[in-house]
Amino acid sequence: MADHVRWGILGAAKFAREHMGPAIHAARGGRLAALATSGADKAAPFVDRVPGLVVHDSYEALLADPGIDAVYVPLPNHLHVAWTRKALEAGKHVLCEKPIAMAAEEIDTLIATRDATGLLAAEAYMIVHHPQWQKAKALYESGVIGDLVQVRAAFSYDNSADPGNIRNSADSGGGAIPDIGVYIFGGTRFVTGQEPEEILSAQVRRENGVDVWTQVTATFPGFAYSGMVSMRMAPWQEVVFHGTTGLIRLTAPFNPKVFGEARVELLGTDGVHHESVWRFPGDNHYVLQVEAFNRSVLIGAAYPCPLEFSRGTQAMIDMVWAKENAPG
Repeated sequence: MADHVRWGILGAAKFAREHMGPAIHAARGGRLAALATSGADKAAPFVDRVPGLVVHDSYEALLADPGIDAVYVPLPNHLHVAWTRKALEAGKHVLCEKPIAMAAEEIDTLIATRDATGLLAAEAYMIVHHPQWQKAKALYESGVIGDLVQVRAAFSYDNSADPGNIRNSADSGGGAIPDIGVYIFGGTRFVTGQEPEEILSAQVRRENGVDVWTQVTATFPGFAYSGMVSMRMAPWQEVVFHGTTGLIRLTAPFNPKVFGEARVELLGTDGVHHESVWRFPGDNHYVLQVEAFNRSVLIGAAYPCPLEFSRGTQAMIDMVWAKENAPG
């Protein structure tokens, strides 16, 4: 391998074109070297951004390219496991969009393939790389809010006007929980280091087999959890960690700079009210994610979001589906 990671992208997805392609191109320690797509028109925006980009006409051709070290997989959800395994077996490191699988046991197969190949495979779970989440975790671990009593998380947007969107397709593994539930569940797990004990309720509204609104309540060791996601509501996102002596609030926890400025607010109530605010106006969590991946590949640095963490989030999603389908 050269002194940088040579990246390829499987498919010219909109998200890859608008976010991850530019992030791979901008991140230190790597460069975007190839794209797999059969449509020249779909390749054009990538080539415009990265002159000299190699364009393969199939995913298999890109995986066979000896000039590629790592691949980014932005394919529809139901294809993630298969193509992550194919890429690993072809000798490529893999960063796959979330959710990396549709059930926790599928991630076990990826962990086994990762370990057998000795390559890095990870879910593109970008929020843990953002300093707002790292600050929230540090504040929580400092004990500044006392004992944690409740976590409230919400993430919503409205794509009802786009019925052809793969998020609105059950066949593609769509739905609000697979798309954004990973954030309200995984973010809670990341900050607290805790796993859910029980899903108390799972209210789910579906359209054409896809969950478009879900409200979940759960118990974690020592605290209660309430989370909502929707693809049929006005855009909103917020996470609050509420303790006995204060609370931590993240104002744009999932789409900073798109939804709003990333801020971490600390409100104290231990006798005297006080408030502190940390702002992160310029950080790009997609770039930070790729840079962390590059460091892991190049120098063996520990990757902040291993597959084991992703499995824990998917296990919570599986618990929600089980509660939804439980009799009574």
